[in-house]
Amino acid sequence: MNLSEGDEILEVVDKDGNVQGLAKRSDIHGDPSLIHRVIHVLIFDKKGRLLLQKRSMGKDVAPGRWDTSVGGHVNPGEDILEAAGREMKEELGVADCALNYLYSYLFSNHIESELVSTFSCIYNSRFFFNKNEIDEIAFWDIDKIRENLGRDIFSNHFEKEISIYLKK
Repeated sequence: MNLSEGDEILEVVDKDGNVQGLAKRSDIHGDPSLIHRVIHVLIFDKKGRLLLQKRSMGKDVAPGRWDTSVGGHVNPGEDILEAAGREMKEELGVADCALNYLYSYLFSNHIESELVSTFSCIYNSRFFFNKNEIDEIAFWDIDKIRENLGRDIFSNHFEKEISIYLKK
């Protein structure tokens, strides 16, 4: 079945990640009481810089904003490690980066609620990013990221992600 992005089927979970049912993305992204699972991957280079992606202007959430290296929904029946690997391949063409689980947290705003599982890896090879989803990628020094927090450069999701990462 070929569903549009808004008709993508996702699992609705509780705050602990236990599956409660299924719903369309378009329904989930309009009801913050419905929690769904997502993954983030923080990709660092050997110098300790963090790869960020500038979201396509065509995205419905945070268009044109700098965001986490990789982020995406967890498909029904998929575990978070599988989802992280799939999203890395889809977004950046990366298939050979050893993922380390960092932490999970709940992100909620007036549109949606996500149970985020974050991984990291170190990668020093080429990227082949998806130009339909990403306008640009660049490695950022952590100090440069800190200097630009709160200046409407980053997505709200990334600002939450990096604040949690920096506290760890």
